[in-house]
Amino acid sequence: MQTRLSFRRTARRTVAAILLGGALAAGGAFHVGALQSSGAPDAASAALPSLAGTIERVTPAVVNIRVEKTIKAEMPGGPQEFMRRFFGERSPWSERGPWSEKWRDWQPATGVGSGFVVSEDGHIVTNHHVVAGAKEIAVTFHDKRRLPARIVGADPKTDLALLKVDTDEPLAHVAFGDSERVRVGDWVVAVGNPFGLGHSVTAGIVSARGRQIGAGPYDDFLQISAPINRGNSGGPAFNLQGEVIGVNTAIFSPNGGSVGIGFAVPASLADDIVAELKADGAVERGRLGVRVQQMGDDLAAGLGLDKAEGALVASVDPSGPAADAGLMAGDVILEVDGKRVGEMRRLPRMIAARDPGDRVTLRFWRDRKMASAEVVLDALPASGKVAEASATTDGFAGLDLGEADGKVVVAEVAPGGPAARKGMRKGDVLVSVDRRPVATPDDVDRILAGLKSSGRESAVMLIRRENRDRFVALPLGAA
Repeated sequence: MQTRLSFRRTARRTVAAILLGGALAAGGAFHVGALQSSGAPDAASAALPSLAGTIERVTPAVVNIRVEKTIKAEMPGGPQEFMRRFFGERSPWSERGPWSEKWRDWQPATGVGSGFVVSEDGHIVTNHHVVAGAKEIAVTFHDKRRLPARIVGADPKTDLALLKVDTDEPLAHVAFGDSERVRVGDWVVAVGNPFGLGHSVTAGIVSARGRQIGAGPYDDFLQISAPINRGNSGGPAFNLQGEVIGVNTAIFSPNGGSVGIGFAVPASLADDIVAELKADGAVERGRLGVRVQQMGDDLAAGLGLDKAEGALVASVDPSGPAADAGLMAGDVILEVDGKRVGEMRRLPRMIAARDPGDRVTLRFWRDRKMASAEVVLDALPASGKVAEASATTDGFAGLDLGEADGKVVVAEVAPGGPAARKGMRKGDVLVSVDRRPVATPDDVDRILAGLKSSGRESAVMLIRRENRDRFVALPLGAA
């Protein structure tokens, strides 16, 4: 037993040493004296530069935010959130037990968060969820000054907000950097107000780019390893040049504490949003008026595409801009103004980045050839969606079709069959096959027979469930 424990401790120390060496190497200096001969170049033993200079420059622009609000209490036993926001709620009711006899639907609460100054006249960036519903907002600076703040504007869809404090003297401020140039492995420094402790600094690296965490249609987060906790919300993530490359927004945590997986809104998005909030107090987004779904390999093959890319239009709002421009369900949008869509999730961001009234050129795949159309975007309603993603189910097998009220419906799905494994359900309505409307099972049989005789391996079918449409690629050879 002692031998095993000693081995484990030795192994942990070895791993730690390897990781430390890798981190130093990433910074451009790795002490290798223990790994090679004494003839190594002197430059190899150089130490990693201190982060102190960067931190000293940027810290005066980082602020602590205290919010007085009224919140609706959660009932006990509710599901745990997968992504835990780090807005630190401190209800006075909690001292007596949040579900005590004195529990009420609405409770006074104090919250803490972070922010950073982006202009010398007192504009401050933070998260929307930090200040949402605030009755009073107080901002504390690094020199302990405390000033009241007001909300200039907020954008819940990206969880960003802009505050303003009034001051007679110029404030220390920081600028957004170019997050498009950030690479996985670049150093990142997070400054904020975890658990209300005041200015606190942590460091790590950029762990990943383009993360989706289910926060909304514009998910495109930087994942960082710098430890951040509740109260860090709205604080900045800096590069070593002191530029803001992200706004710390969420963490993944199985226990409520930091496990080194944090998410920041990239500066490339935040900079544009903040500029709009400063100018107009709100963000206006263009709307295309389509509902899209992810492309799969079988859908691509059924539509005649060489590879699975782009956004497949599942349905078109008949009163929207896309319908006016002639787009149809089954079109695959591949380009917006000459820029490749690539993954389906990029389309909502590409359209939302444009203003209502903008004219965009779409290139799309229809009937096994390229087509194009010009679309004049309209305004996205506050609760609307640019392009809603749907779940994808691919496959066709083990289906019995019937007819009801002039519609083709799925009468039975064989348990364990390919169609069942792909999510097909009894009651689904079959709207079209190969983009041709169907009203009876005979229509389906006739179209499928023609596809088989032409050598097609799959058919693309439009399925309707609960008034929502989606495409499914169904292999013709499946039983």
